[in-house]
Amino acid sequence: MEVFKFGGASVCDASGVRNVGKVLKYSTGKDILIVVSAMGKTTNAMEKVVEEYLNGSSYLTTLAEIEFQHQQIITELFGSSSSTLQQLKEKFNLARVFLDTNRSSNYDFVYDQVVSVGEFVSSLILSRYLDQVGISNQLLDAREYIKASSEYREAGVDWALTQERISQIEPRGIYVTQGFIGSESNNFTVTLGREGSDYSASIFAYCLNAMAVTVWKDVPGVLNADPRHFSETQLMPLLSYSDAIEMAYFGASVIHPKTIQPLQQKKIPFFVKSFLEPQKAGTKVQEEEVLSPVETFILKENQHLLSLSSLDFSFVTEEHLSYIIARIVFYKIKISLIQNTAISLQLCVGDKYHNLALLVEELKTKFEVEVTSDVQLFTVRNYKASTLDKYYSGRNVLLEQMSKRTLQLVCKK
Repeated sequence: MEVFKFGGASVCDASGVRNVGKVLKYSTGKDILIVVSAMGKTTNAMEKVVEEYLNGSSYLTTLAEIEFQHQQIITELFGSSSSTLQQLKEKFNLARVFLDTNRSSNYDFVYDQVVSVGEFVSSLILSRYLDQVGISNQLLDAREYIKASSEYREAGVDWALTQERISQIEPRGIYVTQGFIGSESNNFTVTLGREGSDYSASIFAYCLNAMAVTVWKDVPGVLNADPRHFSETQLMPLLSYSDAIEMAYFGASVIHPKTIQPLQQKKIPFFVKSFLEPQKAGTKVQEEEVLSPVETFILKENQHLLSLSSLDFSFVTEEHLSYIIARIVFYKIKISLIQNTAISLQLCVGDKYHNLALLVEELKTKFEVEVTSDVQLFTVRNYKASTLDKYYSGRNVLLEQMSKRTLQLVCKK
């Protein structure tokens, strides 16, 4: 069995859904589990619903607009009398009932119950469309298979229980399921982290001992730089698992950071291909190291540089480091780079959950803390020592770190 993952861009409208059918017919595989994300920018829109709901605003209007957009896609695919319209209405009504009866003010809990509607709707529409064009399939509820902790918005997978559940799937035929989501011990929905559908595909592949995983994107494969930020890019036809993991960790948006390691454990090949040109080879991620690796440029934005030193000018000891790291973990701050001297510590961090101000306030009780916000982390993998100057050109560098293969610069815009 193979695992295919289609992201939001690939199913953003009726034309995109039709194209998935074409990709499947082009594929030589007959046994495929399809993991699908929410359509287009639906996740962003559903996040707005959560914000409005918790702020006491009129969230029902936004929810109705999202439902209407999906109604239009269904009507274009199946006609105005399709039974799928009623199924769509039922999905959105479940969200309305939850929001009407919910008494929890926990943002993360509410987020997971509401935002996940996007995946349920997209998988429903895709499954029904495949049936219509003669691709018989079974729609699965990912929550019945991916079991996880109750850390809402960032749930950890219970691998033993997940393996037990997914092993019950008969490895024959076509299946459609949702990315990004699972369920905890009380069967409430949890999500696996933003853009986590790639990770979902990896989980299913690992537990099914899949032959391969293919992620279908709107790019020809993994490029050595993001074309939104760099004018000259090139396709990398081969990557090792370790290189792919490093690129994802440093911020390459085409691969979710958690995706590769489960596949590496079982040496399952991972492909990134274009859903617009499915006949092309794209990028293959494999076990073997790649000779003559290509320079890779990764820009991670919306970062913050923290500079800490002790109040009494003493050394920053292991005890200090332990305390700082523990508070960073508590506030769900993500460290992108860390550098220390005897008397100072500098960290480049991301603040996805907007807890940085709370962390800084707490750290100031024990340390001198300086914060530089809105910085970029510029990473060059496989840099060329002979042309180092070009990496610094035009950049206001606040902090640098260099290893044998990786150069990282924290820069102020």
